[in-house]
Amino acid sequence: MRIAYLINEYPKVSHSFVRREIEALERHGVEVEIFSIRPWSSDLTDPADVAHAERTTVLYGQSSDLSGAMRTEARTNRRALSATTAKAMKLAKGSEKSAAYWSAYVAEAARLRQLLSERNIDHVHAHFGTNSAAVAMLCRMLGGPSYSFTVHGPEEFDRQVGLSLPEKIEHAAFVVGISSYGRSQLLRLAPAHRRDDVHVIHCGLSSSYLELESGPIEATPNLVTVGRLSEQKGHWILLEAARMLAEDGIDFSLQLVGDGELRPDVEATIEEYGLQSKVHISGWATEDEVADAIRASRALVLPSFAEGLPVVIMEALALRRPVISTYVAGIPELVSPGECGWLVPAGDAAKLASAMRAVLAAAPADLDRFGAEGAERVAQMHNVDVEAAALIELFTQAIDNNTTTAHAA
Repeated sequence: MRIAYLINEYPKVSHSFVRREIEALERHGVEVEIFSIRPWSSDLTDPADVAHAERTTVLYGQSSDLSGAMRTEARTNRRALSATTAKAMKLAKGSEKSAAYWSAYVAEAARLRQLLSERNIDHVHAHFGTNSAAVAMLCRMLGGPSYSFTVHGPEEFDRQVGLSLPEKIEHAAFVVGISSYGRSQLLRLAPAHRRDDVHVIHCGLSSSYLELESGPIEATPNLVTVGRLSEQKGHWILLEAARMLAEDGIDFSLQLVGDGELRPDVEATIEEYGLQSKVHISGWATEDEVADAIRASRALVLPSFAEGLPVVIMEALALRRPVISTYVAGIPELVSPGECGWLVPAGDAAKLASAMRAVLAAAPADLDRFGAEGAERVAQMHNVDVEAAALIELFTQAIDNNTTTAHAA
């Protein structure tokens, strides 16, 4: 079985879950070719990402020849190219992207189709319901292999009409949500006859990660949050809660692992609230560095406003650290209040501060008990090799159906 993985931008610091999924498929014997729509824009710090960059083919970049791909399609696949271009222009009318963007998607799809043919690819799987799924769909219309895609949220659900998600679902062999919540949102968009083709495949951790040494929870009052400094992660509510703790004289240290477009605002708020001695931004980190930051904490705090199901929650629980998060999307499917962490209403700084107080006041033995429960949940629900096996079953069915259809034609 030869599968192509198609991602908007890959490798990327925040896309380690894709890398883990690819590696799990390969452990199961699947051959995977990796494609990225555009070149990676950020410096890669993790050696595993660097290794994946060396094997990733970029469709839209200095070394790609999209115009040549279009000339080849016009010469050898004219009818399909004409029909696909007409469909793309129709989709552009109801899309958030202009006709020029959709024309580029057609060219990228043409280049992808030719590469897939050269490399004997059986099926394409895209991550995210954005331009990667659009290119996979158009490639299929040009005569390429069947495709599927994983929707993570929240971006896709916020922009479902502008992203033409119903159309992408209609043409896909199957569609994946990363949680039951995510599947429910896809079912709202799927035609009735395609509902059985909407599945849940969790993001997961490797067995080696699940077996990492976690170390004891120390009495030191350290908390950590991990994620892009962006509007959906709720950092300003976290800083407001931190200010409440500081005003009450509570001793704590909060490390912010990550970077992003809101870093200047976050830094300004830290200064405004007088939290310079308590809150520290450490920037992007490797997988090992993130694990070390989690181990050094009493708990992970993730006050998200919008999510899919954050992988860092799985990582924290696997390292036997409880989690403070919000009642958002798929998070309550993994984090149960009073068992492996705390959940608070999104945007409620007072309740977030209360949960942080509870963690800081708790005996390490109580936090260890929460962590042990969390580690057991992750091992049962988010083992990437188990999830990869389920994904392979879906790939096999899609390829078999595609072969049957081709023979019938």
